[in-house]
Amino acid sequence: MPIPEDVTGDEIDKDVRQELQSLPKGLAEDVAKNLVMVAKLIDEDPEQAYEYSKIALRLASRVAAVREAAGFAAYANQKFSEALAEFRAARRMTGNVELWPVMADCERGLGRPEKALDMAGAPEVAKLDKAGQVEMRLVAAGARRDMDQLDAAIVTLQSSELASNSVQPWTARLRYAYADALLAAGREGEAREWFAKAVESDRDGSTDASDRLAEMDGVEFVDAFEGESDEAPAAVAGPKAAAGDDDEPWVEDDEDVEEFYDEDDEEFEPENDKG
Repeated sequence: MPIPEDVTGDEIDKDVRQELQSLPKGLAEDVAKNLVMVAKLIDEDPEQAYEYSKIALRLASRVAAVREAAGFAAYANQKFSEALAEFRAARRMTGNVELWPVMADCERGLGRPEKALDMAGAPEVAKLDKAGQVEMRLVAAGARRDMDQLDAAIVTLQSSELASNSVQPWTARLRYAYADALLAAGREGEAREWFAKAVESDRDGSTDASDRLAEMDGVEFVDAFEGESDEAPAAVAGPKAAAGDDDEPWVEDDEDVEEFYDEDDEEFEPENDKG
């Protein structure tokens, strides 16, 4: 696939560049350029990003950064089984736990929310930094919603980070997820309050909280170019996975949500990880 002339490969992170030093110089440059294209396109054109990631993967499948990039490109295209395999490979190569939340979200994408919850209670969660723990909390709440456990999802999202006035990179997404869960549970007044708080903290437009808030307030948008449509735009779903929080490592605690379960519910037996 063609690579623009202004892409040199030097744009990649220094840690990734260091990983690529194990390759011959010319090969390392080709891989780096393809990784740059993955990063540039993954949001605006995920299908193209995926194609570039496959090229990088063919060239250097034994480089962890390449496996990770391939995983995110597959994830962006909802190829969850493929993404999970790449993330697992990258984790085996590095021993790091940073990918744990997105791996759990892949389990959700594969229709296995119980497995995602099992991962939320695993020892690996305690090794995540605060941002990773917020992501894990958001994944766990999403899994609860997948299982129609709305009240449990709301409890899962409640935390000191949610209540804090401090704005962190994950704040908007955490507030958005909480507002969306409240709305799904029919608690519209509280949902509106938290959508408003999400708008206040969404400095980079990572959510559509402003649109959701306007929709709740009955605001209609008119097409500025055609002047023909007066319908409000369809609400866009928020990010599937999202974010962790307390000063102490967080793990999914069944005691927090036990009141929402039927006593006859069967215990989930984790599947064997086949890699």
